[in-house]
Amino acid sequence: MAPPLRVAYTMEQCWHRVPGGTATAALELARAIVRRGDVELVGVAAHHRHPPETAFRPPMVVEHIRLPRRVLYEMWHRAGWPPVHRATGPVDIVHGTGGATPPRSSEPLVVTVHDLAVLHHPDFFTANGRLFLRAAIDTARRRADLVVCPSQATVDDCLGHGFDPDRTVKVAHGVRADPVTDDQVADIRRRYALPDRFVLFVGTREPRKNLDTLLRAMAQLPDPVPLALVGPAGWGRALEPPAGVEVHPVGFVPESDLHALYGAATVFCYPSLLEGFGLPVLEAMARGTAVVTGAGTATEELVGGGGLLVDPADPTSVAGALHEVLTDPDPDGRWGCAGAAVAATYTWERSAAETVDVYRRAVALP
Repeated sequence: MAPPLRVAYTMEQCWHRVPGGTATAALELARAIVRRGDVELVGVAAHHRHPPETAFRPPMVVEHIRLPRRVLYEMWHRAGWPPVHRATGPVDIVHGTGGATPPRSSEPLVVTVHDLAVLHHPDFFTANGRLFLRAAIDTARRRADLVVCPSQATVDDCLGHGFDPDRTVKVAHGVRADPVTDDQVADIRRRYALPDRFVLFVGTREPRKNLDTLLRAMAQLPDPVPLALVGPAGWGRALEPPAGVEVHPVGFVPESDLHALYGAATVFCYPSLLEGFGLPVLEAMARGTAVVTGAGTATEELVGGGGLLVDPADPTSVAGALHEVLTDPDPDGRWGCAGAAVAATYTWERSAAETVDVYRRAVALP
């Protein structure tokens, strides 16, 4: 029997100030791969004095390159050094799971490209963010033996920006569908002081998430309900809710609370202007919560027939869909069941199997 593939798997995003969806996706995929037992993952990160927050602890041993993050990222992109195996020892593959693109050495390089948002909306990013993300995209295009994208929308975007179609593949993310009881939902409403009916948003507050449009849409509802904002503050200008819009800034919550918050919400609204996948949309659908999200981005592909699509730049379009759900006598039955059926087709086990197939393909390349 052949020994398991040994894969160096970048985990640096777990130490970011705002780990975000790329860290969540890398962690869940790693857990699913580790459960298989046919691949040995070795984490890779920059130098840190302390482990990441408990929610973002990697499920494998992490080897650290003795450079701080900013220096390591700059060296990787500009000089193609140091090679990952200086920290991990010999490996069969290097997998850059998001963010910085590691150098290619003697082993094949697989890189996950989550989205190309910085190329479409550079004004949504800081000056340093623009430089870093553009360098990461360019080096992924030039160096990677295989590029993995979480949606067909991102695959198509990559191909439109010069990526090799023979080296670019889709591997969708999965979702955990842990059951949530009525008691847990009641407890979450009590602990976070939420009413029986509310609109939920989950994600890092940053310009492309388009929360200003959501707030303007909330102001148009004939019967206002509160908006609960879950997730880190992120960056961008401060939110200014219109008169009459009640906002509950919940902030970061533990994963167990997040599942119950999805279950407690009347409707989940995610009007992002551009996504590479849209994990919060899938998580809400898996809980059986009605979803309103933007057309023209990866979330449209993700939702299928399991949610309502709107023009994310038009507050009236968003308000109309929210009103439709909020006035539906059985939104969980109509929209929740449809969304849950779609979400059930997305599993981390499938993502892991397809990723391991990518690894095997990379090893077999001439």
